[in-house]
Amino acid sequence: MQSFLTDRELLESLAPEVEANLQRHIAAADEWQPHDFVPWDDGRNFEFLGGADWDSAQSQLGETAKLALTVSVLIADNLPSYHRELGKYLRKGPWWRWVGRWTAEENRHEIVLRDYLMVTRAVDPVELERARMTHMTTGFRRAPLHLLDVLAEAAFEEAAAAVRHRNIAALGENPLVTAIAERLAADDELQGVFFANLVAAAFDLAPDQTMRAVADRIAAYRVPELTLPDGRNSTDVLAEAGIFDPARMSELVFAPLLERWNILSRGDFGEEGEKARAEIAILAG
Repeated sequence: MQSFLTDRELLESLAPEVEANLQRHIAAADEWQPHDFVPWDDGRNFEFLGGADWDSAQSQLGETAKLALTVSVLIADNLPSYHRELGKYLRKGPWWRWVGRWTAEENRHEIVLRDYLMVTRAVDPVELERARMTHMTTGFRRAPLHLLDVLAEAAFEEAAAAVRHRNIAALGENPLVTAIAERLAADDELQGVFFANLVAAAFDLAPDQTMRAVADRIAAYRVPELTLPDGRNSTDVLAEAGIFDPARMSELVFAPLLERWNILSRGDFGEEGEKARAEIAILAG
């Protein structure tokens, strides 16, 4: 039977991998500026400063693009809650430096998306702000997780975000929306590599525990969503539009990562790991 490693032991044992992957991430990441993607010449004052308030005729985006970008804004804007959840577990050395780097990158996503939507008057700014306030007030909470669960969950979330943003780019709404979505997807993919690499290292260190964490996070995974003003669920609407369909999670998110971690071919699992692997075969099959 494999020995059980505590979160403290895992934090210490995986710290060198975190440092190596943090340096790799920084070296690989492109430097880009949110303001470069915003057509500032299109902007004008709202009525509060003597201009004209928003009306729907001003929007040049299709309904699918507006919803998809709004969901991305609300997910990214809820960053303090996500940061707090990660910060519960990753509060020392290279772990904490990674949380800071990841937080800064995600905040940049919210900045470019919101600035673009406001300057181009693509969406109702009042409704967006009301949705943001509601989303932020409700906040983001998850049940207490062990370190390996946090890493597996983050790997899945970043992979799903990359798929969502690639599909937004594929809409071909206009060159700027395409460029923004592709830029965000590239960031998501690079962040996903960081978390996937740490899960891979954890498999080598504690295969049964890691297998259990992966199986549990697959079973519990839920796509971030919001309720639209008309009562519809954003997940259903975006699935119908082909932006992201939870029914394809196994194909688009789980399967590539399970292959990356050599789930099917590993021979180092004990009884608990084999049990979790059997569960995954059903969950992600």
